Amino acid sequence: MSPMLIDGHLDLAFNAALGRDLTLPLEDLRRSDPVAGETATVTFSEMGAAGLRVCFGTLFALPKTVESPDGYEDHVGARRQALGQLEQYRRWEDGGYLRLLRTGAEVAAHLASADAPVGVVLLMEGADPVRDVDDLAFWAAAGVRVIGPAWGRTRYAGGTEAPGPLTDAGRELVSAMASMDLALDASHLDDASFWDAAELHPRMIATHANSRHVVAGNRHLTDDMARAIADKDGVIGLVYPSKFLQDGWQDGDPRPPLSRLADHAQHYAGLIGWDRVALGTDLDGGFGQEKCPGGVDAYRDIPGSVDVLPAEVRAGVLGGNWARWMTQYL
Repeated sequence: MSPMLIDGHLDLAFNAALGRDLTLPLEDLRRSDPVAGETATVTFSEMGAAGLRVCFGTLFALPKTVESPDGYEDHVGARRQALGQLEQYRRWEDGGYLRLLRTGAEVAAHLASADAPVGVVLLMEGADPVRDVDDLAFWAAAGVRVIGPAWGRTRYAGGTEAPGPLTDAGRELVSAMASMDLALDASHLDDASFWDAAELHPRMIATHANSRHVVAGNRHLTDDMARAIADKDGVIGLVYPSKFLQDGWQDGDPRPPLSRLADHAQHYAGLIGWDRVALGTDLDGGFGQEKCPGGVDAYRDIPGSVDVLPAEVRAGVLGGNWARWMTQYL
């Protein structure tokens, strides 16, 4: 029997909002793909072929930028995007494509079922859809179990390429998350906001974050950040975009080998142990096949991508480590 696969980060509903029909076979989606310049890798059939059992599925509201002129400009726009994605997950559940999971007991029961569709635990990536602290109860009732306060800069925190601490509203949000047993995703937090959050929240993970020891930049975790997550019994998911795997990689460069993924995994393992290392692939999260590491041409290739790791740790990295955390802390 193949080891179970659990992915810490997939932007499924965001891709649907771009016009991608994930219910199609991958080749059919590629022929009709509305997203230019990014060859799709993820569909429900691909997830099934990979043996994906559970993932964190995001509610990701895209802010307005030069590259994304249709993104949100305020809380109302962010909330509109997230609510649309929430409804998409519910439609997929009604259609039998997935099952939304809210608790550790539900995850455990789902993993014990051999013929269930992929299970999805809702993760909010970037907290701008949350109006204020009082609004947290709405999102928790809707099934959100993990929140990452930042992506770039949000109303709550400094983030990727946007240095800064938690704002006053962010400190209030993170404290309220802790009191409501909503876990905190440290991915995308800037250094200052990371350490602010670490002081306030006892349950921290990084669903998709590589090592800054290997690749420079505040998108990645320092050694001390990785240790802080481990001290909170957290898990770190390895993320697959080429520029996050190989320092200095640029668009058009040859795709890096999977040994670069192993570099991050082995560095983390040396710091905090293999039982803290997992996957958070982020496939189709703003990049396509062209920016995946060599050997990952579609989602079904994910199980084989850990063959670069020691044989005795592969099952844990593929899914066992996330399963332990999810069943204990959700």
